[in-house]
Amino acid sequence: MSSLDAVAVGSAVIDHLYTLSNLPEPDGGAFVREHTTDVGGVAANVASTLATLGNDTGIVTRVGADAATEIETDLQDRGIDCSHIQVGPEKSSYTLILRGPNGKRMIVAGGPSVPNLGVDEQDLKYVSDADVVFTSAYAPDQVVSTLVSARERDEISTLVFDLAGPLSELEGRGTTPATVDRLLATVDLFVVGEVAAQSYLGAGGEDAISALSERNVSRAAVTQGSEGALLLDRDTVVNVPAFDVDVEDTTGAGDTFTGGLIHTWVLDDHAARGAGRFAAAAAALNCTAGSARGTLPAERDVRAFLQSQ
Repeated sequence: MSSLDAVAVGSAVIDHLYTLSNLPEPDGGAFVREHTTDVGGVAANVASTLATLGNDTGIVTRVGADAATEIETDLQDRGIDCSHIQVGPEKSSYTLILRGPNGKRMIVAGGPSVPNLGVDEQDLKYVSDADVVFTSAYAPDQVVSTLVSARERDEISTLVFDLAGPLSELEGRGTTPATVDRLLATVDLFVVGEVAAQSYLGAGGEDAISALSERNVSRAAVTQGSEGALLLDRDTVVNVPAFDVDVEDTTGAGDTFTGGLIHTWVLDDHAARGAGRFAAAAAALNCTAGSARGTLPAERDVRAFLQSQ
């Protein structure tokens, strides 16, 4: 098989989406108005975004036998190469997504299949043939460390990393701070949300951008939800506002934004401002329907939306 544009390494899970009367406070409660399931996970969401935008995309992940058929069928239907999905005897990993009436949500993860993910020589050959490799902090530390080593040896040409959660959430199952420290010297695009930035860098917004710049990160994105994002492009900081749309569900918006950045800023080498606007538009369109991949847009849909603004 010819090389792929991108390979995502990490989590593909079953999302359990609960639409609630309200997001509960500590010791409080809520009523479930609707419960649906879908395929999700950071790697699956980013891979789905890239495939929908027209890229030849693959995934390396581990799923449990109980959900293997559902996850593989979904990803294959989206045009993603699933030849490197590992199927284990354990239960598949999952997320519980609690969505309030205003579209905001809380996410709780569990299940052993993603923490059991490993990569062997065949997996490394598979990812090294791709133009871009994406992974996140939800991938096991040994997996991310192996990818960083491959990037250090130039066996991987381009590595994109998303510090997808705060350090406390990652402890014992995801990437360690030491590995994150190490990858900053080699990563080609570092993505981090406000909560994770506060946890790892002790700062958000422009202060987080400054901290990454001081660590010689050449390209980075600090996402800020409805406030948009800040992009670091070597010595330049670009402010990317979010687009105003009727929000149904914000789940997966950050992953769609990351996929949009990879598509335009990394694969197509567009300027940071244009790439950021494209990624923000893609994320906004995905928020207009429920689930993490509710309305993943094709490139023509994003371009049409941008022209309308």
